[in-house]
Amino acid sequence: MALDKNGIAQRIAKEVKDGYYVNLGIGIPTLVANFVRDDIQVEFQSENGILGMGPFPFEGEEDADLINAGKQTITAMKGASFFDSATSFGMIRGQHVDLTILGAMEVAQNGDIANWKIPGKMVKGMGGAMDLVASAENIIVAMMHTNKAGESKLLKKCSLPLTGVACVTKIVTNLAVLEVVDGKFKLLERAPGVSVEEIQQATEGELIVEGDIPEMVL
Repeated sequence: MALDKNGIAQRIAKEVKDGYYVNLGIGIPTLVANFVRDDIQVEFQSENGILGMGPFPFEGEEDADLINAGKQTITAMKGASFFDSATSFGMIRGQHVDLTILGAMEVAQNGDIANWKIPGKMVKGMGGAMDLVASAENIIVAMMHTNKAGESKLLKKCSLPLTGVACVTKIVTNLAVLEVVDGKFKLLERAPGVSVEEIQQATEGELIVEGDIPEMVL
């Protein structure tokens, strides 16, 4: 069966290594902090000026003054630090973030990402996404494989305004884990109970399938 948003976040959490500094984008990526192993040390950074974000607070324990870049209430780990956005973006532009996890509306097979604007719809601004994709060397996208109409979001070429060009390294969807290799999507894992054929049908971009594709281990 296809994964839900928590399942996607749980699988991405396996990509987080000990000692990493990680930036979590808005949406599904914010859930990743809830699934990181307890035996590793990870620092989550938010571009509004926090280093050391923890999991989401339990209901009734929220602090309205403690929020992430998506204005969601968060917790802070022991030793967390707070600073202005200029310092935060200095960390990002200086390539001090080891892993960036972003949501996306579309990803192209060459690694282009579109995640900030749908023409004709009001947006508050690009936020930090453009700086993140321009500076990060390890970008994982968390997204649904298709849109609400059942159309693929993994495309030969993005149709929406781009956030970054040829920058995505890996994508985790509700159906699969894929890697961008030589301008194509390479299928690495499939969601439990999801067939390779289902993934192929849901992927507009060119898909490389080599050998038996294992199921994800969550």
